[in-house]
Amino acid sequence: MAKLGRVFDVASLPTLDSARHVAPPEDQLLDAMRSAGIQHLPAQVHIDGKLHRFCTSGKRGDSGWYIIFADGIPAGQFGCWRSGLVQSWRADVGRKLSHVEQMAHTRRMAEAAALREAELTRRRETAADVVGRIWSEAQAASPEHPYLQRKGIATHGARVTGDGRLIVPLYSPEGELVSLQYIDTSSEKKYHPGGQTGGAYWWLGALEDAQTIYIAEGFATAATLHETTGQPVFIAYSASNLVPVCGMLRQQFGATQALVIVADNDASHTSQKYADQASAKYGARVVIPPIEGMDANDYKQAGHNLAALLTPQRDDGWLIPADDFSAQPAPISWLVKHWIQKDALIMVHGPSGGGKTFVVLDWCLRMASSMAEWCGQKVKPGRIVYLAGEGHHGLRGRIAAWKHRHHAGSLSMWLSRDGCDLNTAEGYLKVVEQVRALGYNPELIVVDTLHRFLAGDENSAQDAKTMLDACNRLMAEFGCSVVLVHHTGVSEEAQHRARGSSAWRGALDIEISIVPANESMPMQIVQRKSKDAELAQTVFVQLDQVEIPGWFDEDGQAVTSAVIIQADTPEKTAGKKDDKTEAHMKLLMAAWFESGTETRDEKPYISRSALMEYLEHTKGMSHETAKQYVKPSAKGKLMSDLLDAHIVQPFEHGWQVSDLAHSRSMLMRADER
Repeated sequence: MAKLGRVFDVASLPTLDSARHVAPPEDQLLDAMRSAGIQHLPAQVHIDGKLHRFCTSGKRGDSGWYIIFADGIPAGQFGCWRSGLVQSWRADVGRKLSHVEQMAHTRRMAEAAALREAELTRRRETAADVVGRIWSEAQAASPEHPYLQRKGIATHGARVTGDGRLIVPLYSPEGELVSLQYIDTSSEKKYHPGGQTGGAYWWLGALEDAQTIYIAEGFATAATLHETTGQPVFIAYSASNLVPVCGMLRQQFGATQALVIVADNDASHTSQKYADQASAKYGARVVIPPIEGMDANDYKQAGHNLAALLTPQRDDGWLIPADDFSAQPAPISWLVKHWIQKDALIMVHGPSGGGKTFVVLDWCLRMASSMAEWCGQKVKPGRIVYLAGEGHHGLRGRIAAWKHRHHAGSLSMWLSRDGCDLNTAEGYLKVVEQVRALGYNPELIVVDTLHRFLAGDENSAQDAKTMLDACNRLMAEFGCSVVLVHHTGVSEEAQHRARGSSAWRGALDIEISIVPANESMPMQIVQRKSKDAELAQTVFVQLDQVEIPGWFDEDGQAVTSAVIIQADTPEKTAGKKDDKTEAHMKLLMAAWFESGTETRDEKPYISRSALMEYLEHTKGMSHETAKQYVKPSAKGKLMSDLLDAHIVQPFEHGWQVSDLAHSRSMLMRADER
């Protein structure tokens, strides 16, 4: 082997005492290439910081390449243009690298990547010039071409080379011809050397007024789909290219365009894997021939009804007559009666350190340990998946303390090691695959906390939608409920609502606030929204300290944690609401709806003049009687009573409904109208 351009820093070389024997860097590089799957290796290795090419096929061409720097520790990259292989490499010098050497290695990798990218760009530009000439000079394919005859398809604009091979073009997303695919009479396919393939495509058919756009891997499959449907079909040319091509189409044609990926049913299921990724990320329907080893062309050639396979299957019973819909009762199913609904999206929010995780854990552990009740409400046993994005050390102690406090046995509950971006294709698939591997579906998936699993901004309605979509897909996939644990806002006014976009609340089935304890009031669990049922009565709880048996800190002191226990209801909240106050509240609510449902600071507001007009013209009161009803000092009358009950407060030229439960209820009813 020629050893050209090698330069070593003598001071950096290991001593005989500190280093073990290692092979020469040239031999190490060849071993690494062989391990990476390169069968035909370069005849000589040049360690000089320049890009060198070699043949990897054993026939002809220079698709193999490497760049190895000799300054300091020999290192660089190697790969194969044809297969797409790119691998970093560093020589083993028999010792651990110093911090300076590691920094130098990082710099050399960046330089190698830049050289490789420059060479890749040059090769693509050269290939684009060549394929442009070949394509423009090629003759139109004959319908009698053996490949077309064997596949039973028309030419669709394909051309032929001088040696009889069929050729089809690949265009970049910018619309430039960047490569060609050559198909010989035996159906073997090859791309033009050096041409761009990633993200490249071709299409058959007119795009104007397309009802459905299909996406296929190969030319024959695309031609068969176009001939069967009359709709445009895009050719991705490979399974891995289905994702970027689908993304390009979604960006170009918008969210409402119907996209259908017709994947091959290959033995490795590679095509289906990439089709499912594209579907999850960009919202396309996936169709796969039901017979293994077949693509759409094979399926039709075998005599099967391809048109029927492509037609969306009618989901019998999806549209239900209203009479049938209302004939049978459909009571709400609960995991925790009145609080955790089955098949629902729920959010529990509260300030940092306010106890929300203690409350959610209490629900989960009662379900997972088959305890019968929570604060007097029935609990259904179930399996729990707890996606924990933070505080694992604290969670470990809280669960151990809870088990000890309640004498619980084994738990049907699993926790994640860390967080992930649930609203990305990668994060969502990770969660789904891990849950599927359990072998059975959970009844409840908890996401604690939301921001640890959200890629993007919680204030963005678009990012909120992607997260909500992911949660809805989890619910559909596993037939479970999802609980999002979230923080409240920073300001005093925002302490009783979730932080971020209003899109969160609009999508929830149930919204729950955790109000921390203060000097006069224990911790409160307040239901702010229940879409399908009446709001549950507020529950009062407190934290009970528990010493965990067998747990000691580094000083030998016992470790403690806390568990949620029910607290006594404060005296001033006990008993039924005053009937007169309820009647006054209904009167105010009716006046608010009549006057146009105004709000101030996201709470119902009614002006004095609007309330007076309602009392006089709608309720028929005299002017003097109406004045008494709205006078704050008129004891027992409308506004005096509601002010004393702290349901309303003076605001501008009227009153704002300050009681959160009444405020939320009124706003929700207004939304429903």
